[in-house]
Amino acid sequence: MNVLPFHGEEEIASAIPQAADHLHRGGLVGYPTETVYGLGSNLDQGALVALRKLKDREKEKPFLLLVSGPKMAEEWGLTFDQRAMALADAFWPGPLTLVLPTSTSRLPDELRNPEGGIAVRRTSQAGIERLIEEIDHPITSTSANLPGGNPATDIAALHRDFGNVAGLMVLDGGALESAAPSTILDCATQHLRVVREGAIPLSELETCIGTFSR
Repeated sequence: MNVLPFHGEEEIASAIPQAADHLHRGGLVGYPTETVYGLGSNLDQGALVALRKLKDREKEKPFLLLVSGPKMAEEWGLTFDQRAMALADAFWPGPLTLVLPTSTSRLPDELRNPEGGIAVRRTSQAGIERLIEEIDHPITSTSANLPGGNPATDIAALHRDFGNVAGLMVLDGGALESAAPSTILDCATQHLRVVREGAIPLSELETCIGTFSR
């Protein structure tokens, strides 16, 4: 595991080109978000297989995507209806994940849920947002932990679970405040559905778009 400091402006500016190159080469990256540390990759098949193996994750559980905003999501074929766009405008960047339908097959099937939707969000972790803008395409995201374990909130936890993994680059953003995972809403169906209530309470979301199915 190769750790790069990722705290202040100078460290972030130095780490981003290295992380971008690592992702372009199909490598895996651990990184801080506004909630917990995540693990991610680019969107090619080999990188997705490597990430799934690292996480020991079932094929039935797709990874979500991090994007720089709605424009990038739409460029990759994700579709926002009026409800989803209102939620993105109100709560992105931040810990809200939206499951969206797609208009093309540009994104890998491994990212799709059984109904064909793809989970996506825009993180408010400024350094990671800059990394996504630098590489100019989405990256995958899954919590940095092994099955049954707690998501990592510091580098010590990443060392415990993944310290012996060659080729894993980790961006050390320091210890994160213990936080709930992102709230997940399925916007790919006629009626909005709560997949998981997390860091953003449902009551806050309902002030934006009204009541929806729990």
